[in-house]
Amino acid sequence: MSQHDRYISPFSTRYSSDEMQYIFSDDNKFRTWRRLWVALARAEMEQGLTNITPEMVAELEAHVDDINYEVAIAREKLVRHDVMSHVYAYGQQCPKAAGIIHLGATSCYVGDNTDIIVMRQGLELIRKKLIGVLAKLSRFAEEYKDMPCMAYTHCQPAQPTTVGKRATLWANELVMDLAEIDHRLATLQLRGVKGTTGTQASFMELFKGDADKIRAVDASIAKEMGFAPDAVIPVSGQTYSRKVDAFILNALAGIAQSCMKFATDLRLLANFKEMEEPFEKNQIG
Repeated sequence: MSQHDRYISPFSTRYSSDEMQYIFSDDNKFRTWRRLWVALARAEMEQGLTNITPEMVAELEAHVDDINYEVAIAREKLVRHDVMSHVYAYGQQCPKAAGIIHLGATSCYVGDNTDIIVMRQGLELIRKKLIGVLAKLSRFAEEYKDMPCMAYTHCQPAQPTTVGKRATLWANELVMDLAEIDHRLATLQLRGVKGTTGTQASFMELFKGDADKIRAVDASIAKEMGFAPDAVIPVSGQTYSRKVDAFILNALAGIAQSCMKFATDLRLLANFKEMEEPFEKNQIG
């Protein structure tokens, strides 16, 4: 099979950057799974689980990036479970540590925590690009701040304004979007180690009921994955609250709304011959 005999979304082939495609790639996903398994093993060892050794953790670290996909794919055909298939594949590369990979965890430990990490990476990239757009709009507004043009209400001529002033309207909405992205990044939390249903029962068993050690495991994992030690959700069920996804989608929708208003204004102004889209030398249509 080739890329031409199956459906591929134009959002990935035409409209997304190489950086964003990597963030949502299998490589980034499954490498993050392995980083989470390393972080879990290290944290459990540091909190006194004597069946985990520094040698095991080092072995896991050595194979974070060289994912043996063919082993995981073959295993999943047999057991019909993606997470346990990757646990098995990782164990094939790390025989000394095979028995302690994913110890006490549930599928959502790697699944949900990775989703949160990937969303954070995506938001950070969007934030960077949004700042770049704002910088260009700022320069444009400054350059044309004194160029007069007509302002409209209800698409009818109303009063004079300037091209630069109009550009500040587009920029202002993106500034609001940037503030929302910053808020989402500042409040995003990992799921951490919550066990199968959010009760941490498996970890209570591992650590003989010592809740302080479980909190220390959470803090250690959060720190290793680039979050503040206390940036872990306080309670969960099997999964983190999907309202988090909705909040992030709303932030992205806000950017889309701002861009739609920007684009609609430009289309109307092009119709009035006040602004025109530049064409490249060999562009058609």
